[in-house]
Amino acid sequence: MSSNAADLIRVARDEVGYHEGRSGGHWNNVQKFSPAVSGLEWSQGEAWCATFVAWCAQESGNAGLFPVSASCAEGVAWFTERGRFTEYPVIGGQVFFGPGGGSHTGICIAYTGSTITTVEGNTGAGGGSEGDGVYMKTRDRRSDWVHGYGIPDFAGGVVLADPEWKDRPGAIYFGQEASADDSPSGGASSGGASSGGAPSGGSGPAGDAGGDGFEPFPGADFFHDGRHSDVVTRMGERLVAEGCSAYAEGPGPEWSDADRKSFRNWQHKLGDSGPDADGIPGPKQWAALRVPRG
Repeated sequence: MSSNAADLIRVARDEVGYHEGRSGGHWNNVQKFSPAVSGLEWSQGEAWCATFVAWCAQESGNAGLFPVSASCAEGVAWFTERGRFTEYPVIGGQVFFGPGGGSHTGICIAYTGSTITTVEGNTGAGGGSEGDGVYMKTRDRRSDWVHGYGIPDFAGGVVLADPEWKDRPGAIYFGQEASADDSPSGGASSGGASSGGAPSGGSGPAGDAGGDGFEPFPGADFFHDGRHSDVVTRMGERLVAEGCSAYAEGPGPEWSDADRKSFRNWQHKLGDSGPDADGIPGPKQWAALRVPRG
């Protein structure tokens, strides 16, 4: 299995709603994750937010890209030593909270200009660092509580908002002004890019990719049977360059089922699923592709 953010996010989201055990009328930190991660069996009964991240990495085929540790502080050090720590959001990145990042951790699955959406273990409805289960949370990304993010070296590339990573191989940069998912719950929104989609790389609003020589988003209604445009050709060429081709021949100017399948592959590469991976471009997904102007 190739390492990627989409599988990590899927595994993490599937655990939302899981609760640790209870004893004597209290939650007891006994859960399924510690015994399942080699080297962390000892952590059963201890705070388990970092263990949950290690388990998600293991179960999603991303073992080796995240620290195998029950310590948040050790996690920060692990990414820092590898030159893969940032103060900017990272899709599929390990987010660390509290002073020095040592208080709590989770997985960032989406971001906007003002929020991050996360899946976290050992938290609760209030979002604290000691809780009862796995929750999806939307947090203020500029809060002092958010310390920073580890950047996994996904084989499929990584989407992030750090401008210093803009031209690095394997990085898809999107500035902090825009949005990966504007919905407050972190759920899918039509044409959006929750759970791995990305905001616009330009300086304007989300989805405005018309600057810097890129084709502006023509609108979802543009992509329909019978559409004939050089924009479709250039889109297809970018999909081929990104390794998302479903073309038997082409691409060409006529919108086709092969275009839709290829764009669906791109949506999956960004980490999208469900209604956000129907093969019809959304504004943020279009911005991510950076189709050049004619």
